[in-house]
Amino acid sequence: MAAISSVANPALQAGCLRTRGGGAVRRARWWGLRGKEGILFLLGLLLVWQFISTGISFAGRYLFPSPVVTFKTLWISLPELFTGTLHSFQILVPSMALAVLLGIVWGLLVGTTPALNRMFSPFARFASPVPPTIYIPYAIALLPTFRTAAGFVVFVGVFWPVFLNTVTGAASMPQRYRDNARILGLGKLEYLWRVVLPASLPHIFSGISVGLVFAFIMLTVAELFGASSGLGRFIQLYADYADYPRMVAGIIYTGVIVLLSMELLEQIKKRLLFWQK
Repeated sequence: MAAISSVANPALQAGCLRTRGGGAVRRARWWGLRGKEGILFLLGLLLVWQFISTGISFAGRYLFPSPVVTFKTLWISLPELFTGTLHSFQILVPSMALAVLLGIVWGLLVGTTPALNRMFSPFARFASPVPPTIYIPYAIALLPTFRTAAGFVVFVGVFWPVFLNTVTGAASMPQRYRDNARILGLGKLEYLWRVVLPASLPHIFSGISVGLVFAFIMLTVAELFGASSGLGRFIQLYADYADYPRMVAGIIYTGVIVLLSMELLEQIKKRLLFWQK
C-alpha cells in the first residue's frame, strides 16, 4: 500500500497542477473581458440589429432602420426630444412625488396600526392589482385637462408599489425596535419618524424603484391618447407618419432617460442607506 501510495501521489499532484494551471490559463484568458459582459451584450444586439436591417430581405424590413440611420436621426431630433422630456417631467415629477409621499405616510400608518390594517387591507388587495391603464379613458373624460388626467394615472401607478412595500417594511420591523421605543417612551409620530421610517427604508426604496418604472410606462401610454407634446407623443406622432427612424430614435431616447432616472434613484438610495453594502 505504501508503494502504491508513493506512486499515486506524484501522479495526483501532477494532475492537480495541470488542472490548476489550466484554470489559471482560462482565468487569464477571460480576465480581460471580466466586467464587460454588458458591453459585449449590447454590441451583440447592435450586430443583430444591423443584420436584420441590412443583411436580410423581408416584407417588414422598413420597420427596422439601421443603427447608423437611427442614431443620426436621434442626433437631429434631440431638440424636439428635450422639449418633450420637459413636458413629460412636468407631469411625472409632481405626480410621482405626491404618490411617494402619500404612499409612505399611509403605509407607515397602516403597517403599524392594526385597526387601519384590517380596514384598508381588503381594499388594497382588491384595487392594487388593477392595471392603471384601465383608468386612462375615464381620467381623460372626467378630469378637466390632459395634464391632470395623466398625472392621476401616474399617481395610481406609483402609489400602490410604494404603499405596499412600506406596509411590508413597517410590519416586518424587528420586535426589539418596538420594545426599545416603548421603553424610551416615544410618542406615535416620533416613533414613526425615528424608528419605523428608517427601518422601512430598504422596502420603501424597492417600492419607489418599481413605481418609477410604472410611472414612465403610465405616462408614455397616457401621452399616446391625447397629449400635444411629450416622449410618448413623439413616438406616436412619427409612428402615425410611418417615420420609423424617428420612432425608434424616440424609443431609444426614452430608454436612456429611464435608465438615467433609475441610476439617480440608486445613488440616492446608496447615500441614504449608507449602512447597507
